[in-house]
Amino acid sequence: MIDLTGKSAVVTGGSRGIGRAIVLRLAAQGADVCFSYQSNAAAAQAVVAEVEALGRRALAVQGDAAQPEAADALIKAALEAFGKVDILVNNAGITRDDLIMRMSIDAWRAVIDTNLSGAFYAIKAATRPMLKAKRGRIINITSVSGQAGQMGQANYSSAKAGLIGLTKATARELASRGITCNAVAPGFVLTELTVGLADQWKQKITEQTPLGRFGTPEEIADAVAFLASDEAAYITGQVLAVDGGLVMM
Repeated sequence: MIDLTGKSAVVTGGSRGIGRAIVLRLAAQGADVCFSYQSNAAAAQAVVAEVEALGRRALAVQGDAAQPEAADALIKAALEAFGKVDILVNNAGITRDDLIMRMSIDAWRAVIDTNLSGAFYAIKAATRPMLKAKRGRIINITSVSGQAGQMGQANYSSAKAGLIGLTKATARELASRGITCNAVAPGFVLTELTVGLADQWKQKITEQTPLGRFGTPEEIADAVAFLASDEAAYITGQVLAVDGGLVMM
């Protein structure tokens, strides 16, 4: 059984979807959780209440993941509240889909800044306390789009592919100090972003997925909890696909 009792976790983008599921799963396994959200304070406070109902401490911090100051403030808040940061999960992400010839420069930059640079900022902010502790778990949420590419998502696919490179570089750089860094690559997951897809697209996706269905946020959270645990102590620099077999590499 995964036991995170006494651990302190930081999750970016934790108020809804996959991020919310990760926050709740880490708390259910015993961790106190500090998470960021961008704008929906009501949703964030609802997650805080759910964590507290599990008997753990929670803290919601408003901030824009694309800003380095937000990462510094998030890690500082976690250190002040819990005294340490054992686990960092980089989940915050946005989409601004369009074909390359029509994609605006602003749409390109917004996705790269949030999905890739945001993860770098959080890792940079968390590195010092983890180095002092000589231990830590960093988990980045990438995507099948970063492994195989996705039409109409040049910005998103590039950011998620970059996140895989960032994961491997971080793993090599921090391994000697007992810090691991891995990535989870979700396939198509039922969240607010996908629930509104047209039925024909949902059918096409399930037909392309060997297991024949969408994933759930909880299934992604299960993988994150494992990589955050002592059971994953000898795993680093890896990309764990949780995609129903969609991308086999």
